[in-house]
Amino acid sequence: MKNIILSIMVLMGLMIITGNKSDSDPAKWSNKKIEKWFATKEWSSGWKISPDASVDKKEFAISYFKNKERWEKAFKFLAGSDLSKLEIRKYDIDGDNLFATVSEYPTKNEETTNFEAHRKYIDIQYVISGKEIMNKAPISTVSMVVTPYDSSKDIEFMKVGTIVKYVATQSNFFIFFPGDAHRPGIKDGVSSTVRKIVVKVKVD
Repeated sequence: MKNIILSIMVLMGLMIITGNKSDSDPAKWSNKKIEKWFATKEWSSGWKISPDASVDKKEFAISYFKNKERWEKAFKFLAGSDLSKLEIRKYDIDGDNLFATVSEYPTKNEETTNFEAHRKYIDIQYVISGKEIMNKAPISTVSMVVTPYDSSKDIEFMKVGTIVKYVATQSNFFIFFPGDAHRPGIKDGVSSTVRKIVVKVKVD
C-alpha cells in the first residue's frame, strides 16, 4: 500500500514538473495563450507603437523568453528614446548582442530591389518618418539566390515566389526573423524619403 501511495506521489510530482516546464515554454503554448500573452504587451517595456499584424507571435514569444533581457533592452531603448531626434548612425545597446541603426533613404520601385534575409540577427524595423511598403515572404519560397549569404554582413539577397505587402508608417513596427525573407523600402505609389530605425537582436 505504501509503495502504491509513493508511486502516486512520484507520478503527481512529475506531472507538476512537466506542467511547469510546459507553462514556461512558449513552443508548447496554445495559440490562445500566445495571443493572450502578446495582447498584454508586457514585453513592450512601455513602447506605445503597435506591432504590425504580420509579426509571428509564437516565434516572437519563443525568442523573447529565450533572450528576455536582450528583448527588454531593445524595447526600453525604443521606448526611452526620442526617435525623431536620433542621428543617422549606429547605436550600441549591448555590443554585438544588440544594436540599432538609423538610416534615411528614398523609397524604390519593387522591380529594382530584391528580398533579403539574415541568419545571425532578428530585425525590429520601424519607420520614424515617411511611409513605405514592406514585402514579406517565407524563406522556404525562395526561387533564386541573387547574392549568396555574406556572414560578415549577415545578409543574403534572393527572389521569392510568394509575396505579401504591408504598409509601414509611424503607427506600426515589424519584426523579421531568420525565416522571414523581406523587402523593405518600397515606394507606396510615389517615391518619398523615409527615416527608419532597425534594431538588431542577436539569435543564439
